[in-house]
Amino acid sequence: MTFRASVLTLYPDMFPGPLGISLAGKALQEGIWSLEATNIRDFATDKHRSVDDTPAGGGAGMVLRPDVLAAAIDSVADGRPMLALTPRGAPLTQHRVRELAGGDGVILLCGRFEGFDERIFEARAVQPVSVGDYVLSGGELGAMVILDACVRLLPGVMGAASSGEEESFEQGLLEYPHYTRPGEWEGRTIPEVLRSGDHARIAAWRHERAVEDTRLWRPDLIERHGGASQAPPSGARRRNTKAKDQ
Repeated sequence: MTFRASVLTLYPDMFPGPLGISLAGKALQEGIWSLEATNIRDFATDKHRSVDDTPAGGGAGMVLRPDVLAAAIDSVADGRPMLALTPRGAPLTQHRVRELAGGDGVILLCGRFEGFDERIFEARAVQPVSVGDYVLSGGELGAMVILDACVRLLPGVMGAASSGEEESFEQGLLEYPHYTRPGEWEGRTIPEVLRSGDHARIAAWRHERAVEDTRLWRPDLIERHGGASQAPPSGARRRNTKAKDQ
């Protein structure tokens, strides 16, 4: 089943952009997912094709009009989750990405200017979502982030089905550090355990480093996931399960 992505934006020419290359681009060409970018301005009703107006109560900037937004949303609404890119939204998580990637697709509404008229969230089933604690010029780059995160999880996109199992955030931890050839570079060597061939030791080392680095760089993840820091690495879980089956 093709994962269908619809993007509502004032700048449809920004798409597919980087989503047209690498893994996402190949998957797009192969029909694993589809992308449709719709211009919100096409749903304006006045001769100036206005999509925004001044903020009620005064203030700087302009606000996207709910009537125009609703018309654009209604043109593509079909039961797929609808997300609006805004700094005021709930933080995007890997868990949410997996939920989206497991469905039929997603509709993404890209904000601009000062943002959306709040009534659009009351009148339509649109969920505000944020890709980080910072402000962008518009929601288009955030939409690309969401789509890239989803597409790479679709069946047939990554080379191996298990490629993403131990990546950052999958187990509530940052991913362990990686090394490759040359074995020695500028006086620095690959940790001995990674050259030992002992898969149990390697799995334990990777988990320890994941916990250590998460505590150092993202202590909020440790607090949020609690016991996740004590879980064995997935490689060890797979081996233990196999041993029991035998």
